[in-house]
Amino acid sequence: MVHSADAARAALFDVDGTLVDTNYLHVVAWWEAFRQAGHTVPMADIHRTVGMGADRLPAHLLGESRDPAREEAVRQAHAALYAAHFPTLTALPGAADLLRAVSRAGWRVVLASSASGTELAAMRRALDADDVIDDATSGDDVDTTKPAPDLVAEAVRRAGAPTRDTVFVGDTVWDMKACGRAGVTALGVLSGGIPRADLAEAGAARVYAGPADLLAHLDASPLAGPRS
Repeated sequence: MVHSADAARAALFDVDGTLVDTNYLHVVAWWEAFRQAGHTVPMADIHRTVGMGADRLPAHLLGESRDPAREEAVRQAHAALYAAHFPTLTALPGAADLLRAVSRAGWRVVLASSASGTELAAMRRALDADDVIDDATSGDDVDTTKPAPDLVAEAVRRAGAPTRDTVFVGDTVWDMKACGRAGVTALGVLSGGIPRADLAEAGAARVYAGPADLLAHLDASPLAGPRS
């Protein structure tokens, strides 16, 4: 990974649902964690909230019925239930190849995930592309996760590129909203199960079917290599 400091460009990537096929595993894990705490939360509602950090998700879904004293137990239950899937996590088609192609095009590749550091490490093992990942940030590195801009801003700082030369790829409306607040161009992918219209409305500049589709259209995308 050799990049010119004078022409730094950063490609930030969400991981859950964007590069690794985890969103529905999270839905089931959160559903069971809520059930264990005595809450019935529809899976469809949970799915629309995936991508928001665990520090915000329970309160967002439970609203006035939440018990702040028990939220940590819900988060811990979700973490334990989701961790059972670590050995079988699978990268989405084209994900690693996309990161390598973007790196070859001269972009600094930085992962920007609201997941915990432990969860991010498991997804990186599934992705198997550390040879082209310049840096990574997780929900453990910021005080407030998506849709707050903190995580995106931290990833931009680590990349060492100005926001005008930074592009983010994500799969949820929370990714798009965080990028809008951070002043970063956002591209959406449908691999997390969120509808195209929702991503566009939340601020996605373009929307692709998934990593493989973005890779196939890379030269015509905002992540194209420099013009010769």
